[in-house]
Amino acid sequence: MDQFIEKLKENLNHGFIDRNRYTHGKYEPRLLVNNEKKGESVLLPILEELQTCRSFLFSVAFITESGLATLKTQLLELAEKGIHGRILTSTYLSFNKPKVFKELLKLENAEVRLTDLEGFHSKGYIFEQDRFYTLIVGSSNLSAHALKVHHEWNVKLTTHENGDIVHHFRDQFEEVWSDAKPLTESWIHAYEEIYEEQQPMQVREFPTDYNTAKRAIEIEPNKMQEVALKEIAAVREAGHKKGLIISATGTGKTYLSAFDVRSYRPKRMLFIVHREQILNKAKDDYQKVLGGPDRDYGILSGSSRETDAKYVFATIQTLTKESTLALFSKEAFDYILIDEVHKAGAASYQRVIDYFTPAFLMGMTATPERTDDFNIYELFDYNIAYEIRLQEALEEDMLAPFHYFGVTDLDFAGETTEDATVLARLVTEERVNHLIEKLNYYGYAGETLHGLMFCSRKEEAIRLSKALNEKGLRTAPLTGDHSQLEREQCVNQLESGLLDYILTVDIFNEGIDIPCVNQVVMLRQTQSSIIFIQQLGRGLRKNPGKDYVTVIDFIGNYKTNYLIPVALAGDNSQNKDNIRRHTQDTSFIKGVSTINFEPIAKKRIFESISSSNLTDLRILREAYQNLKNRLGLTPQLIDFIDQHSIDPLVITDKYGNYYQFLLKVESELPALTEYEEQVLTMLSTEVLNGKRKHEIVLLQVLLNQGPVSKRDLVDKLEEVNCRTDEGTIKSMERVLDLTFFKQSDQKKYGNLPIVTFNQDTYTWNERLQERLYENPYFYKHVQDLIDTAERKSGKYNCSQELSLHEKYSRKDVCKLLNWEQDESSTMYGYKPKHGTCPIFITYHKHEDTESSINYEDELLSPSTLKWFTRSNRTINSGEVQKIIHAEQEGYDIHIFVKKDDDEGRDFYYLGRALPDSQSVKQEEMNDKKGKQLPVVTMNMMMEKPVEHKLYHYLIEA
Repeated sequence: MDQFIEKLKENLNHGFIDRNRYTHGKYEPRLLVNNEKKGESVLLPILEELQTCRSFLFSVAFITESGLATLKTQLLELAEKGIHGRILTSTYLSFNKPKVFKELLKLENAEVRLTDLEGFHSKGYIFEQDRFYTLIVGSSNLSAHALKVHHEWNVKLTTHENGDIVHHFRDQFEEVWSDAKPLTESWIHAYEEIYEEQQPMQVREFPTDYNTAKRAIEIEPNKMQEVALKEIAAVREAGHKKGLIISATGTGKTYLSAFDVRSYRPKRMLFIVHREQILNKAKDDYQKVLGGPDRDYGILSGSSRETDAKYVFATIQTLTKESTLALFSKEAFDYILIDEVHKAGAASYQRVIDYFTPAFLMGMTATPERTDDFNIYELFDYNIAYEIRLQEALEEDMLAPFHYFGVTDLDFAGETTEDATVLARLVTEERVNHLIEKLNYYGYAGETLHGLMFCSRKEEAIRLSKALNEKGLRTAPLTGDHSQLEREQCVNQLESGLLDYILTVDIFNEGIDIPCVNQVVMLRQTQSSIIFIQQLGRGLRKNPGKDYVTVIDFIGNYKTNYLIPVALAGDNSQNKDNIRRHTQDTSFIKGVSTINFEPIAKKRIFESISSSNLTDLRILREAYQNLKNRLGLTPQLIDFIDQHSIDPLVITDKYGNYYQFLLKVESELPALTEYEEQVLTMLSTEVLNGKRKHEIVLLQVLLNQGPVSKRDLVDKLEEVNCRTDEGTIKSMERVLDLTFFKQSDQKKYGNLPIVTFNQDTYTWNERLQERLYENPYFYKHVQDLIDTAERKSGKYNCSQELSLHEKYSRKDVCKLLNWEQDESSTMYGYKPKHGTCPIFITYHKHEDTESSINYEDELLSPSTLKWFTRSNRTINSGEVQKIIHAEQEGYDIHIFVKKDDDEGRDFYYLGRALPDSQSVKQEEMNDKKGKQLPVVTMNMMMEKPVEHKLYHYLIEA
């Protein structure tokens, strides 16, 4: 029978008749819901279907700009492939704004029509695939909230192209479509007039001279601010006189501090900023929250000397002058706040901090990590009063959501682009047209564009602004050369709609508040994840009428492109696999925000990840120092995990063990013996990765309780849901007594077992037990290694030999499949042994790979892998027969794949597979001399289909 139809029947049987029947899963009926905790959304399967479809039909009553933005990158990719679709929508209840119809007109590959059918309320998405259709039907309109956040129920069904159900849907669609009106500019113009007439009048509020205390007290903190205020109060109740607030840009640090001042009720307060532009805004915010007459609020900056006010708002430049400080007694203020306090290492700040003696000192920053060796945490006695980073702030709806688009910048003849690229190339007619095309396509929220464009240098900002103005845009360059007054005038013009864009370099990275910004454009190399987030944050402040901010990042051929997913994910692990995953799967972003990469831009990021040295000592030392500053003591490995810093494996993979790294970054350390170091190297290399929990559980028991019987150990393993078959227990023993390892590794690990097993009891070997007892520093390192390994083991399924879609080396596989010894050096592409047969595939071979081993292994679908044996093998070869008849012979076939050799030694585990006996063929391939060699091919049928994003990551060229 046709293999596809057989699979489809299998899936329908599983979905509608017997849930216990085995299924490959790709075509099974599914309920689609939004569940952030599980990383599930309605959006993901829609994007998956768009990625592979031949055409699409959407029938959705309501469409929002934000909802359409979630699909724009994928729809553009389809347009470039020549794939078209149709979208049927309506004006029902006047929900759809005129602006969204303008956005729909931008879709070159989608024909849009509008029905005036009374009560039109359908929500359905139909995708034509190869020989089948996928239907997604239920409650989700095309809005970002419906596709990512709201409680929605949608059913995903797969039907053969001849199936009756899809024709019911298509017939219904065609019936409404035939009577619907085409979307045109003239139709939109007419609709705008009708829509405006239906909108309620806006009631304008007129300002009063000052905010009364009664009105101020009505302004209440939001949920997260309430939590923060309690934590700040707890710092003071504990007797501390200093506190640090770490809060993402746009989360309302100023309001939070004002609420705390309202609670604290100081006699006098001093608020210090580094830029005059911020002062008036901060003063206005405080007056709203605290109330009181204007005379209570004073500015100390430039020509303003309002020093007698109850609440003084000062620039550091003015305040730090001796003549200014002399105007105040040291005890003049009982509450002092420093905004953007990460700058406090400068002499100007130190002079002010040393001068005043407030009852309480508060610092506020979004980026406490420094590269100037100044320890912000120490300045505040390591009292972090409150902390919320970007991901948490998005999850709590404290920021405007964003749609990030990593778009492809022009490539200059394949050269690596740097910020030093010849300026003339950056403002060519071709590039300016390319920029405008992308800016128009990805658009902005609301009716009026308020754009901020970050350039690589002053000259680019000036010349590009001129070029954009010649194309009809209204832009102005703003650099460090412009005065404070010029900056304020420029910002006012942007806010009032007189300018479309301000083009700047770095002066708006922080300390500027322009809530109306609804499009952020990045035209420079990402050289710092901190600066990336600062610039992204310029658009994240909420503002009436701004549903989201569009972020358009032009990704050139930069060496440091890997920093883009690092910044977006807040991932400081320096682990290349983590960074690849965050590029490949962007579902980590919270709320209705989305991250989208055009294919070439994504390819450039992957190339950057592969070519970059993320373990340079300078990078690791800087991360180590930041963590040490935060903790106020030497970090342990587990601190790197707790504080979301470097992945401990990155350090130990490079240096063998953490102690060796500490020798590089610290001047004085307690001594370890050679044997103690060998033990640390063994535990770091073989246990720390957490890929099997058994060794960790045994080591924890020995360290915390002493010798343990085999029976008690098995009980403990069963408590944590680990396999306890004899093969796995024996394998664990061989690892810990070192007999699993090659002699060279045994020598490296000290030639003595870590654990001995006598008379059904596990114990440390005598020499190791002696060292643990006599050297507390060594004991501390061992304890830290085991605790960290236990934490890392959380992502692996202890009840299974291997965890689906995690990464393993050949050596890991020998160990976890319970082989008696490490045979990784002779395993090559595959090896049937001990009732198992791991198959290792490098999907994309380098061009210089020898032809006789350049097999054309290929994932034909998420469920089918076309696989080649080694060359010079026939169907009758012994090893080939074992694989062909794996099920009868009792061999478990496990498939491991990596994209290319740049990914290192680890492979993604795709799960078990069985050969399709009907697909087995003997073919010929040429060796490097042109001689023909026999080779056997067959289709491996995967037990579980490969996860969609991993599948497309692997097959993309």
